[in-house]
This record gives sequence, structure tokens and C-alpha cells, in this order.
Amino acid sequence: MSSGKSDLKPVVVLARYVSWIGHPLVFISLSVAIIIILRLANRAGLALLLTLLVTLILPMGFLLFWGARTGRWSDTDVSIRSERVRFYPRAIPISAMAVIALWLLRAPAMALRGAVVTFFLLLVAALVNFRIKLSLHALFAFYSAIILFVVHPVVGAIAFALAFLVFWSRLYLGRHDLLETLVGASLGLLGGVVTAL
Repeated sequence: MSSGKSDLKPVVVLARYVSWIGHPLVFISLSVAIIIILRLANRAGLALLLTLLVTLILPMGFLLFWGARTGRWSDTDVSIRSERVRFYPRAIPISAMAVIALWLLRAPAMALRGAVVTFFLLLVAALVNFRIKLSLHALFAFYSAIILFVVHPVVGAIAFALAFLVFWSRLYLGRHDLLETLVGASLGLLGGVVTAL
């Protein structure tokens, strides 16, 4: 009898891949890169990308992987609600650092607004965590999809299709219930509208 991925149903493998692509750090990083390419394919865009890489993406990636490696949380999704109590107080200052850096850089209005909204979304998620473990995957997938749709409707439509797949994958894999996923998606849509419009 074999073991490992070969024993998994194709739908489970698909759900896991979608969930990985939909990880907030992956989805946000790809979205930021796409927006910069579409809107700021110049020196200013490169400076913005490097600023976000140094102040947000790399520190958040280190936080997630270090936390999982040291056993502070069970995985890089920080899937257990009680673990998120320790995650948010570390993630929120990282997000604040990105806001300050973008403000000092005099980043384009939409980029600065997006950083501020991301900061507030993390604050709201931390507060909601006292009641439910909302889906950060769904939140940031729909948040990114709205912004991408405003920047480029075709790219946004693809992002929305992926966001719905992420929503499905989190439910299918049992990482969240319907309420947690809906709350995450709703906050993401609201944040995306505030950022993009």
C-alpha cells in the first residue's frame, strides 16, 4: 500500500494547491506585482515594490515561517484560533511599518490607501478573532480581486475566479466554516472597494 500525495483524491490535491496559491502572503504579493506592472512600470514602481518587499512581504513571510518552524503555530496559515492571538500582535506592527514607509516614500495614493486599509483589516480581523476565526485567505483573495478588477477588468475577473476557488478550498479542506469564510470575504470586498474607488 502506498502513502502520501498519491493516495489523495484529485479534488483534495486541487483544494490544497488553490489554498496555497490563495495564501494571503502569496495572493497579495502577486497582486501587488501585477498592479505595479500594469500601473507603474517604471522607477517609481520598482521603488514601491522594493519598499513593500522589505517592510511587509519579507517580514511577514519570516514571521509566518519562523512561527511554524518553532511551533509557535501549527502551520503557516496560523490555522488555530488560539494561535492567532499571538499572531496578530506581531503582524499588525509589520503592516504599520509598511504604511509609514509608503507615506515617507510619498507612494501613489492608491498604494498608500491600500496599505492603510490592509492595516485596518488586520485590526478588525484581530478583534473578530475573539468570536470567530475568520478566513484571511478569503479576505485577502477578495480584497485583491476587487482592486485588480478596477486596475484591469480581465485580470480582475481571473482574480475573482481564483478568489471563489479559494473560498471553496477553505471550506472543502475544513479550515473554516461558512460563517468564517463569508465574514472574511465580506471584509475583503469592503476593503477592496475602499482601496480601489
